[in-house]
Amino acid sequence: MVPNPVLSFNLFGKDFSVYLYGVCIALGLLACIFVFYFYTGKKKVPTKMQDFVFFVAIIAIAIGFLFAKLYQAFYDFLETGVFDFYGAGMTVMGGLIGGAGAFLLVYFVGGKFVFKDKQKNLHLTHFNDVLLVAPMCITIAHAFGRLGCLMSGCCHGAYLGKDYVFGGIWMRAPDTGKVGYHVPTQLYEALFLFALFAVLSVLYFKRCNILLHIYLIAYGVWRFFIEFIRTDAVGGTGETFFRPSQWQSFVFVGIGIALIVFYIIKKIPLWLKTEKEEVKVIDAEE
Repeated sequence: MVPNPVLSFNLFGKDFSVYLYGVCIALGLLACIFVFYFYTGKKKVPTKMQDFVFFVAIIAIAIGFLFAKLYQAFYDFLETGVFDFYGAGMTVMGGLIGGAGAFLLVYFVGGKFVFKDKQKNLHLTHFNDVLLVAPMCITIAHAFGRLGCLMSGCCHGAYLGKDYVFGGIWMRAPDTGKVGYHVPTQLYEALFLFALFAVLSVLYFKRCNILLHIYLIAYGVWRFFIEFIRTDAVGGTGETFFRPSQWQSFVFVGIGIALIVFYIIKKIPLWLKTEKEEVKVIDAEE
């Protein structure tokens, strides 16, 4: 898939082309980094811990992009019988799964070597802090990424024709080659993700302890239903009623619900105490 449209400009007498898809991806990554440092800074997470997570995240992001393409190449292979990694697009679900898996592996294994002596197990102590901020980082980056999809024309909805239809957006679909108005599923999802980011942020500063659970359930449900009005080629669909991302949405929602049940059974607080409340508890115990 070749990103489209292209922003062109002249610099030092030479023409340069910048893909708006790439610009949006870059903005998403920058927003992700800002949110992580700002939010964890407010929770007074140690600087060394912040830098460690940033390093791990760089590795996870790179592997996430790799998995995003591998997933799409695999879907295409199931449908066409040809495995074309270079020519394949990217699927968000694959990137999330691969990136999250890589992050956890590098985080726990690398943490043993990075944090020693007086800082031993610092990564374990602050793991819940990382777990709480992760959904906002993922959501804001994903939201900008979906705007990139809008710029590129991928992940589109149904073709509506060349005559204006209310709610439609003019674009060229790279998979079908059709030029005209399409249902802007990319825009709908971007707006949903920005809204979800805002809700999660409010809950974060109100010390909600199940942000990851909420994210998995909310995005899983959203992705399941938005797929019904997406008509882009994803590969691997065949004659099945559900698209691949919908099956993965079941997994997302299932994990989110299972985590909430686990927290309740293990009596892990769904809301964390404020610093003032913690001091009152300590004073009462003394």
